[in-house]
Amino acid sequence: MPARVDAIVVPGGQGDRIDAALKLAQQDRARYLVLSEGEFVPPQLCGTYVGSEAVLCFQPVPDTTQGEAEATAKLARQYGWHSIVLLTTPDQTWRAELRFRRCYSGSIYGVTTPLPLHLWPFMIAYQWAAAAKAELMNRSC
Repeated sequence: MPARVDAIVVPGGQGDRIDAALKLAQQDRARYLVLSEGEFVPPQLCGTYVGSEAVLCFQPVPDTTQGEAEATAKLARQYGWHSIVLLTTPDQTWRAELRFRRCYSGSIYGVTTPLPLHLWPFMIAYQWAAAAKAELMNRSC
């Protein structure tokens, strides 16, 4: 990850993503902290600031990684972003970057936060199926 990017984007999912994103935001690593709303996002965080970073929250439609990529691309056009950090867990990194690259033309830097060990068996199976879907069925933004 470079010293500074335009936005730190956090797709929904398992792992300690919000805390990791807040730590990066407190280090002033971006202008925006962008959170996909869901069960893991504290509602009082949306519309505030973490350090100097504005916190933007969105509800993806559809509520999938694809929807998150589309919403992020729209925000990037609106705010003129040229670089983002995509903060995921290791199991989701490859597929999330694939989805986001199809929608967003700027630089994408992947940063991961650990996935709890007990979730790995399920998430490996899930990510393989989701990756096959991304490669075979949903090939565009």
